[in-house]
Amino acid sequence: MSTDATPWDSLSGQYRLHPGSAPSIVGARPVLGAGRLGRLLQGQRGEQVGRTLSSVFTLCAHAHRGMADTVLAAAAGVPLSEAVIEAPVRLLLETARDHLRSMALDWPQRLPDLGTGAQQIDWLRGCPLALGTARPPADADAAWQTLAALRVWLESAVLKQDVTRWLADQRDPDALACWCNANAERLLPARCLAAWYPLAHTLTPATRCLDPLNEDPTLQTDQLQQLAQRLADEPDFVQRPTWLGQCAETGPWTRLRHRPTRQSIRASAWTRLNARWIELMELAAADPHTPELDKTPLLASGALRLGAGRALAWCEMARGLLLHWVQLDADGAVQDYRVLAPTEWNFHPAGSLAQALAALSPGDTATARTLAAAFDPCVACTV
Repeated sequence: MSTDATPWDSLSGQYRLHPGSAPSIVGARPVLGAGRLGRLLQGQRGEQVGRTLSSVFTLCAHAHRGMADTVLAAAAGVPLSEAVIEAPVRLLLETARDHLRSMALDWPQRLPDLGTGAQQIDWLRGCPLALGTARPPADADAAWQTLAALRVWLESAVLKQDVTRWLADQRDPDALACWCNANAERLLPARCLAAWYPLAHTLTPATRCLDPLNEDPTLQTDQLQQLAQRLADEPDFVQRPTWLGQCAETGPWTRLRHRPTRQSIRASAWTRLNARWIELMELAAADPHTPELDKTPLLASGALRLGAGRALAWCEMARGLLLHWVQLDADGAVQDYRVLAPTEWNFHPAGSLAQALAALSPGDTATARTLAAAFDPCVACTV
């Protein structure tokens, strides 16, 4: 996030923040507006759809490829492929990779006074997950093995203790802040979080979680069908989405599995920021031998067939809830396609982030940067 102007004419787009102004958020992703994405994908089928989407949404390419596979299979009414069946563990692994990449590359850029040094990359030495584009694991067993290797590395090189014990000790936001301060000199993510904490824990934007997912399958289906109908009827809904008539936010702090405890935690910019670090540890601690039939998954995902040639797919990925909607033609090729990503919820011009920015003093760029980092845009964001 910088204060330099950047071009507005790329398909990826950008957001520009104006503290103390109305509107306080200006911008969009042009590729999502006016049905452009649907026209780009029209006539495509199979793996070609996933390849195109991963070239458009480069930061979370793996999630978009997975959603394309899932939604196309659901729309066609065919059995899910082996890759789609194994998607849950792959989703855990790739979300962990996305978190690490953001911590290594995005967090330092969002803290211009952080300084530079060897520790910027030294903390990643020995990490079993490459931060760049990686070949997908051969199968579910390989994905679980890589997650296990990530846990070993985190425990030995990063946390210096068992990850399960660490999670038990650091759940409290203030306890985590103390841990970050104590480890700031040796560990870049801890240094970033420690730098954010003094201001971030005082910022408490209004919170309304995006929660169409539900433990009750019937209620979840009904709510997802409502979202799917909006996607089908309103091509620009993906740029200005609302849930039950109001703006909503999505991120690691709004997971389905957090719903029982969500009301007991004071939501602040600090809790939104540290949720990513905590989730990285939770993903690494996942155990393939623990049945999930009777508990909410770490990251929920699924698909819903909506009729002949039409379907909705969803997954909880690094930045929040991702939805893909597709309409196939009579020959099984894409007729129309919509993607609703987390950034469009969080950077809605009337959302909680926009309201918090508008309430600032004009020129308060430090607070604006901290708030924007808490909501984690996946496109360029300037103040």
